[in-house]
Amino acid sequence: MGSIKTKELSKIGYTNDRARSLVINIISKHFKHHTKEQLITLLTNIKDDPAAYAADEIVGVIAETFIDKEEVCNFRSFSLLQETGQLKIYGAKEIEHSAKKQMELAMSLPITVQGALMPDAHTGYGLPIGGVLATDNAVVPYAVGVDIGCRMALSVLDEGESFLKRYSHQIKVAMKEFTHFGNEGALEFPQEHAVLDSDAFQSTELLKKLQAKALRQLGSSGSGNHFVEFGMITLAADNSLGLPAKDYLALLSHSGSRGLGANIAQHYTKIAMDTCKLPREAQQLAWLDLSSEAGQEYWISMNLAGDYAKACHERIHANLLKALGLQSLVTVENHHNFAWEDTLSDGRKVIIHRKGATPAHAGEWGIIPGSMTTAAYLVKGKGVDNALFSASHGAGRAMSRKRARENMTASGLKKMLSDAGVTLIGGSVEENPLAYKDIEKVIAAQQELIAVEGRFLPRIVRMNKE
Repeated sequence: MGSIKTKELSKIGYTNDRARSLVINIISKHFKHHTKEQLITLLTNIKDDPAAYAADEIVGVIAETFIDKEEVCNFRSFSLLQETGQLKIYGAKEIEHSAKKQMELAMSLPITVQGALMPDAHTGYGLPIGGVLATDNAVVPYAVGVDIGCRMALSVLDEGESFLKRYSHQIKVAMKEFTHFGNEGALEFPQEHAVLDSDAFQSTELLKKLQAKALRQLGSSGSGNHFVEFGMITLAADNSLGLPAKDYLALLSHSGSRGLGANIAQHYTKIAMDTCKLPREAQQLAWLDLSSEAGQEYWISMNLAGDYAKACHERIHANLLKALGLQSLVTVENHHNFAWEDTLSDGRKVIIHRKGATPAHAGEWGIIPGSMTTAAYLVKGKGVDNALFSASHGAGRAMSRKRARENMTASGLKKMLSDAGVTLIGGSVEENPLAYKDIEKVIAAQQELIAVEGRFLPRIVRMNKE
């Protein structure tokens, strides 16, 4: 019966502590009846030609200690560009310096092709709100945003102002019963929509886990500046909706993809930041290559979140109109906080991110809201290449939520609402009209990007009470 000591193992080249430990343990279990000479011959052969023994069930683990494994690098580091691509800023005088600096930083990414900044822009996370970024075969989760697929939906209804005056109480009751706001919770009655049966929910483990939350939150709205409101829209004489130019009752909603989108954003932002290493100031702009598995997963997930946000608006509008016995003549809607595959005028294929910006290709409908007491505009895009076929998504914040709280009282907000003839259900001073830029100036700053087709004024507004 043979045995072998540590000193003897060192002599034949077993200098690694792990290798020596494995040898001693394996010999005591499997080679008790071998002579020392047989053991030395075997161990020498393993050391000299480890690949020949790597698949052996018993000594393979010893052989592996002599095989140099290539270290897998799970991330790549990138430097920022010194010379950046084309950036066009609209309404620059009304945009804070920090938002411009954020956009300029995004322009220095090696994947960036072109950029634009809309007149409602203000500082955000990663890309500024109002930032539009075209990239080469890559998607930046923080350039899409946390509330993926946040969108506007406007239903022009088959009634006029007389309905609003006669049934204002019923409208308020319906808005309380058939809408829900806030980060958690849901409507008190079950909602149905084909999006819940989408095959995409089975495409990743994350989406499988989020399907139940999506079911629970369907037809509800988030917090912050999300709203559902009834008001009056005046359509222009030459409007493209095919409707007579007059005043119509309308339902306008603003909300996104709820917990589904937020979880997707959080998950893939972490992957992007773990695998795409950028200088500290640009870390939040980490991207996913669309040729990678994570990039493809995010793309599928993002599109599902967009479809889900659309479904939420469809349920909000259907529930309210059914409760009030109203019919929609036409519905216009648009995404923001999303990324699209597109082609520039020079033929280049790009991914266009719109974080708080409205798609505005030639003839494309959009809705640009102001605040709870100011106008929202129904617009059609003009397809301007310098703007990456985009327009603003609203008036844009003039104050942070903290500053808005410090500069407005509940009684002050109540007076503003009364003066404007607006009833507010829920809401907070954080969303008071003075917290936003002047929508008229914002619209004027983008006349080359859009044509106005209608002007909506809110009358009964429902928001989350914070």
